Amino acid sequence: MCRDLDRGDLLECTELAVTELVTNAVLHAAPPMSLKVAGTFDHPRFEVHDGSRGLPQLNPRMTEDDELLSTIGRGLGLVGMCSTSWGVDVHDDGKIVWFEPATSLAATPASPVLDVPTEASSTQPATPPADYLRVVFDDMPVRLLADFRRHYHEVRRELRLLALAHEDDYPVAKSLTQLFHRVDEMSRLMFGLPALERALADGVERADIVLHTPPGSAETMAQLLELLELADEFCRAQRLLALAATTQQFELQRWYLGEFVRQARGEPPLRWAGTYKVDPSYRQSAS
Repeated sequence: MCRDLDRGDLLECTELAVTELVTNAVLHAAPPMSLKVAGTFDHPRFEVHDGSRGLPQLNPRMTEDDELLSTIGRGLGLVGMCSTSWGVDVHDDGKIVWFEPATSLAATPASPVLDVPTEASSTQPATPPADYLRVVFDDMPVRLLADFRRHYHEVRRELRLLALAHEDDYPVAKSLTQLFHRVDEMSRLMFGLPALERALADGVERADIVLHTPPGSAETMAQLLELLELADEFCRAQRLLALAATTQQFELQRWYLGEFVRQARGEPPLRWAGTYKVDPSYRQSAS
């Protein structure tokens, strides 16, 4: 992959770090496991996914004389020495250990960036407050929404990591990441999400969903729609290795997010007018 990106200068550190991460996953983690290349052409990132939520252990003293024979945490130490930045993202179903390769081995390991989810607050009232917006989705295309969500989370994570590691190089990534945090807070205050989550988990084709969202949600969703389209352009302009939205994902996000805006204006619900199946002919990116 480094040769495909014309980055032969990263090859040695990449091979060493990938070997250490894969070995660490096989010895200490759980399946399923996979290796992925992400990031940008200028800042490629290698990721090892596994099914364990346990944090890997780094020995920060591995380069000191009394630790030279230690085998605990040495693999991650080598990853840190091979990287300009690296870290761990923990998810509900496992974790991702990632690194951006350096051109040469450093004398000491770089410090990891840890992303461990916090527990959600359970202080929500029993019924929606009177000032909440009621948004109705009749025959919501559940499978299409699941496909859009996967794309959304992938792009969101790409931009967050770019903002963490290269804020000066990608200022738009920081702006988008800040908006994503606001959307998270809004989602925590929503009512009706359990029914949507059940429909997504069951894999049904369509479902009637009613969401109650806090004041200001329509404005937030309008801004999210605008910035997701900007992110799509960013994916191409910056040669982001993550895929830009497909035509179908592009149309779905315009309809879904647009319904919050329309119904906030007092307009009646508008049903999804497209197919209810993830369409293979839409796999090409939107233009």
